[in-house]
Amino acid sequence: MAAPTDPVPAPRRPEPPRRTRIVLAEVSRRAPDADLTRTELAQQTRVGEALVRGLVRAQLALALRMSLLVVIGLGGLPLLFAIAPSIGRTTLLGVNLPWLLLGVASFPFLIVVGWGYVRLAERNEQDFTDLVQRPER
Repeated sequence: MAAPTDPVPAPRRPEPPRRTRIVLAEVSRRAPDADLTRTELAQQTRVGEALVRGLVRAQLALALRMSLLVVIGLGGLPLLFAIAPSIGRTTLLGVNLPWLLLGVASFPFLIVVGWGYVRLAERNEQDFTDLVQRPER
């Protein structure tokens, strides 16, 4: 009986040395005060708190303006129908105009207002980010 032969392992290739990235050149280019605003935000100093408070105020003002738009847009319709009853009695495709405006047209209106709110809120946040990342002068 012949003994099974053990496979001969292939010779191992030496692994190349790992590459190391040197970042000293990037650090030396940066101005010493470039991260001052970010540091103040992280450490929650008075300046950092004022910056965050400004962002919160801008977002709150935007939310209030959009809410006012919805209240005027949708809340004004019943007032319009009360002031001008002939508009309230108008029919379109066999359906009363108030039902069409409040039941159907209000949804696209709310979607457009929501889309506008998100777009403007993201713009506020981008302005804040640009302010924080802007190098000090």
